[in-house]
Amino acid sequence: MREVEWARMTAPELRAIAMKENALAILPIGSLEQHGPHLPVITDTASALAAAVRAAQLVAEEVPVAVLPGLWLGLSEHHLPFGGTISIDYETLNKILVCIVRSLKALGFDRLLIVNGHGGNVEPLAVSVRELSVEYGLPIVSCLPWGSAREEMEKIFDVDQGCQHACEGETSVMLAIAPQTVRADQFDMACVDQTHPLSPPLAGTRFFSFAKLAPITGTFGDPRTATAEKGERFLDLQAAELVKLIQHEFLWTTPDPVWRPRRGLQYT
Repeated sequence: MREVEWARMTAPELRAIAMKENALAILPIGSLEQHGPHLPVITDTASALAAAVRAAQLVAEEVPVAVLPGLWLGLSEHHLPFGGTISIDYETLNKILVCIVRSLKALGFDRLLIVNGHGGNVEPLAVSVRELSVEYGLPIVSCLPWGSAREEMEKIFDVDQGCQHACEGETSVMLAIAPQTVRADQFDMACVDQTHPLSPPLAGTRFFSFAKLAPITGTFGDPRTATAEKGERFLDLQAAELVKLIQHEFLWTTPDPVWRPRRGLQYT
């Protein structure tokens, strides 16, 4: 199987990829945050990296692609009350992305796919992608694989809650990729006295920490029905959805240079 992980390749190998037309860099991003008493704090990053690598391997024969190491810093301040969490703010995340995009542009890569494994990153990534695409003239797409193919996902799992936090879905993925990090003896503890006062969510938006969203254990969902087999099926589903994005030509057109002088006179 062709190597796709950036960190495992040499500089000449990466340069050879960048020299090809439509060279694609994939950046997995997650977080370092509490995932209840049963999952490791690296869960979001590990799952994003696993899905990204699996997708890249599916297209590597026809697409010049390299998967960057998983970025483990995200916006996770809402998990701080439970410990084990390191969080950055939007300004810092955006500056990190600026440096990555600027580097990729200098290296010759033509496009960037950001594979996000953490819900707290969705909004800040949307703003950064919007601005950086135009500033650097580089097609950048951000996605949350957990949020795609919902009907197919529901066929994999038993619990009728979808994927939440440290739930059946995330636990299954970690059982598939890093079973030694899963504390199965803590599954029952993760489900102790679960109360979710904002389930279903309200139409309004504001900040809530997980001390309010998922008090007691920091878990939202039931991991007890998780299996490695479900995790493998779910990762295959995520990879297939990512391949669809990679192969969607319209997503990778050159961003409109909307800030170019006199751009607003084009249709007069």
